[in-house]
Amino acid sequence: MELGIIIAIVGSAIGIIAIVIAMFLWLRSEANNDRRYISAIQRDDRKDILELIRSIEFEIKDFHYKLIEIERGRK
Repeated sequence: MELGIIIAIVGSAIGIIAIVIAMFLWLRSEANNDRRYISAIQRDDRKDILELIRSIEFEIKDFHYKLIEIERGRK
């Protein structure tokens, strides 16, 4: 009778530990997938932001050259 109780307790403990390890590994893999996904989004956003900055720089240079031409026309 006591052997059955000991086997039940040990079996339950092993089952709980196995479930915790499985959940830990599953959660870790999900976190890695999320991290890769967020990294890809950030990479795309970074490219978009750099493209916007370059276009703003071009517009600023163009505006500056137009101002120079206006000043030359006044002189």
